[in-house]
Amino acid sequence: MQTETLVPICIDRSLEMLIGIIGILKAGAAYVPVDPEYPEERIRYMLEDTAAAVVITNKENRLKLPVSENINIIEIDGDLPEISRQPKKNIKVKIKPNNLAYAIYTSGSTGKPKGVMNEHGGVVNRLNWAQDYFRLTSDDSVLQKTTFCFDVSVWELLWPLLAGARLVIAKPGGHKDTGYLKSIIDEEKITMMHFVPSMLEIFLSELETGECTGLKKVLCSGEALKPSHVEQFIKKLPDAELHNLYGPTEAAIDVTCWSLKDKSESIKTVPIGRPVANTKNLHS
Repeated sequence: MQTETLVPICIDRSLEMLIGIIGILKAGAAYVPVDPEYPEERIRYMLEDTAAAVVITNKENRLKLPVSENINIIEIDGDLPEISRQPKKNIKVKIKPNNLAYAIYTSGSTGKPKGVMNEHGGVVNRLNWAQDYFRLTSDDSVLQKTTFCFDVSVWELLWPLLAGARLVIAKPGGHKDTGYLKSIIDEEKITMMHFVPSMLEIFLSELETGECTGLKKVLCSGEALKPSHVEQFIKKLPDAELHNLYGPTEAAIDVTCWSLKDKSESIKTVPIGRPVANTKNLHS
């Protein structure tokens, strides 16, 4: 496997998924998330478009992958005896800032899905900015609930590990269940998590004042955050911070950030905020 080799990984949200991603990155390759729930035609297209020679999966999802003699399919669980016999030393591979880290495919709503490629330099810059700005510590627990086919999952998975915080992986489908989210926030002492605004609205509508008081920071992105969302947030989670982030998938997750500072101020429009580190606004 060479540097920047595209390696699709088709596993449900789990510890094995994270192990697979880290293994691909440590090998110097770039991971390509493939949702096991994708239609077979889409999965086949992604494997062909990436010219995949290796695919990471597990026994449960292997049957969802099209059979090809040109693809070596590695099951993280089924092939564990063979995997355990491999050397445990770090691979001697030099990764440069401009090397690819991952490729996330678009929905394909305007045609065929396209792989959006991001380099290590951009991702590392985004993660370093986040740590400088939000200051995660070993006392924090971050809930990972975004599908890994969206770029928010990149910081959810990697940032806590870089900062020494605790990473809690939500069960598959759990991100849609408000009752489950409330219980895991309390049981696992979650201090930081992400919501798209539409899901935040649903979550807050079913949240009673006094619930989930351990939640300290909520980050939003993916959709427009509305003043009504902010108003409801202040009412239901008065002691938590609210942050609005914005950025296209092409720009390594987020490029701007706005934080709610004055909860007594009437907000008519929620801004996307100021540029993150090493980025700037361009005016035509």
